[in-house]
Amino acid sequence: MMRGILFDMDGVLYEGDTAIPGAAEVIVWCREQNIPFLFLSNTTSRPRRALVEKLAGMGIDIELNNILTPPVAAVNWLKRHRSGPAALFVPESTREEFAAISEARAGEETVSAVVLGDLGEQWDFVTYNRAFRLLMQNPDARLIALGLTRYWQAADGLRLDVGPFVKGLEYATGVESLVMGKPAPPFFQTALDMLGLEAGETLMLGDDIRGDIDGAQRAGINGVLVRSGKFRDHDLSLGITPYAVIDSIAVLPDWWCNQGL
Repeated sequence: MMRGILFDMDGVLYEGDTAIPGAAEVIVWCREQNIPFLFLSNTTSRPRRALVEKLAGMGIDIELNNILTPPVAAVNWLKRHRSGPAALFVPESTREEFAAISEARAGEETVSAVVLGDLGEQWDFVTYNRAFRLLMQNPDARLIALGLTRYWQAADGLRLDVGPFVKGLEYATGVESLVMGKPAPPFFQTALDMLGLEAGETLMLGDDIRGDIDGAQRAGINGVLVRSGKFRDHDLSLGITPYAVIDSIAVLPDWWCNQGL
């Protein structure tokens, strides 16, 4: 029996700045049916507050605690597993998400973790080398990656994302990163913990056959693929078998009822 739903955001709830038809109504339906839900996003460039405001502008009413992003998952992990200060290499726009942890001050050499996000053009040799030195000087420190995306499409062309910088530090230090974000299992487990559900009681609704569907199913969560967003017919020939494929989020209530969930 399915009891809860994890929703991807971009490509499932909206495309660009336009809500996908029926998305707002499905969230209302979840509340009416008392179905626990959570929105999962790999974004590290915007705080949850900005996502809440964006969705509100589309008529989708949610709260901060309805959203899980890599910074939120990282904070949850740090609070459970680390007591010392953490060195944050994250965009200023998401720094507010780390208010609950102790941040290492400039020049502080003893840290319990090094957190890497997508700094973009803020990366320079001095900054990157500081992350390297902190890991070398603190053998027990964890390297926490806010995702492993290799690159992304910006308005002016392709840009490196956080993945290459994480892999560079892994190579230089011999330290294995703990990845927060889809498709990493700890990210999905954090979502389950927040909902208070087991993997077998939960569905993941997403448009990314690898990051959403394969990632969820490797964590024991049934993945439902939507034919919106980045979905392409070719996705169904990649050897990854979704629990189900539906046209869009709009048909989820009918599909749910027909499945007897």
